[in-house]
Amino acid sequence: MRSSLALRVHRFTPDPHAGDASVRVVRMALCAIALLLCAACSGGGGGGGGGPDATTSAASGTLTVSPCVISEGAPDCETALRWDTVSAGSVTLVVNGNTVSTQPNGTTSLRLGVTAVDVRLMGGAQLLAQRSVGATCISASAWNGARCAAFARRVTERAATPFVSGGDSVTLEVVVFEPLSPGPWPAVLFHHGSTGNGDDPTLFTQTFTSESVARHFTERGWLVAFPQRRGRGASGGIYDEGFTADRSRYSCLRDAALAGVEHALADANAALTHVQQRANVVSSRVIVAGQSRGGILAVAQAGTRPDAFVGVINFVGGWLGEGCQDAIPVNTTTFARGGGYNRPTLWLYGENDPFYSATHSRANFAAFQAAGGQGTFTLIQRAAGLSGHLLINDAALWAPSVSQYLNALP
Repeated sequence: MRSSLALRVHRFTPDPHAGDASVRVVRMALCAIALLLCAACSGGGGGGGGGPDATTSAASGTLTVSPCVISEGAPDCETALRWDTVSAGSVTLVVNGNTVSTQPNGTTSLRLGVTAVDVRLMGGAQLLAQRSVGATCISASAWNGARCAAFARRVTERAATPFVSGGDSVTLEVVVFEPLSPGPWPAVLFHHGSTGNGDDPTLFTQTFTSESVARHFTERGWLVAFPQRRGRGASGGIYDEGFTADRSRYSCLRDAALAGVEHALADANAALTHVQQRANVVSSRVIVAGQSRGGILAVAQAGTRPDAFVGVINFVGGWLGEGCQDAIPVNTTTFARGGGYNRPTLWLYGENDPFYSATHSRANFAAFQAAGGQGTFTLIQRAAGLSGHLLINDAALWAPSVSQYLNALP
């Protein structure tokens, strides 16, 4: 609230008969009034305050850490750590309990391993910012307790297709993880999923691989190939797996979605031919697998090409999420196409899946069985709060089922 002070000031004429003492008293009184007026105008605050209407800036700070990838054979990597503060006093930058700097702003180098370090920016006793940061091993390597050690050789190839786009022949990007053991090897053809709702085109050009899948199979002597379908990753052509008319997102309607399945199956078969023709692949021993849309695609491809595969592994497969009006007819119809595959399959699903409930996925499995399909449906619980749709990231949970399935293959 603004305070106010009203004063009535009269013209003052000194009494010529008054003594010097009287005049001094009057002058002192005037000075006191002047000081009071100044205090009222300034808000009376000491220490350079701006008065009752001024605001005091709160102390704040930010931490920025650049990404860091550990090279094969190395224990750590070097990254840049930047910190900035505003209106903070007694600044300290603390890493794992050790003071690194007392400057309010700056940049320093930081060596990171796979174990996360705790970084805190303090302003006196106030926590301004905090980050937990760690590094990852370069692709095709994993932490062995002392360094990032290779578990496979990663190569990127181009698969020929019969498709033409804009007058140019279309090729598909295929990322291959080769075992370190001598070949030839059996192979896993692993299909990627979608991009959520299909409403973020920046995700289309991200190349999909799974380090956990690649490591599990290559360590057991299987080559793993991750083809990127048309318009995905660095593949040519147009990504057209069932969009709305304005291509703003995936379509929830049956006809558009099933046309997208056909488009994806054509790409899957081109990728299969590429893998089979590799000189170091045992073409008679190929497994088809995939995640989400890639999982249902793997089942459908096996049903249409039953002689091409010795096994099928479906991770949380489905084409349309349950929020779509035609999810049930699209998913059951597509899974039923896998009924033509006459060998056992493995279906792995996670509890707490935001796209496919356990009830919905079991109904899809029933439709697959009704069409003549054989298999085992396994429902797995991840840690509390984790999405079941990302089950693929928890190799420790699915590895026993996959290993058992591999051991039973002919």
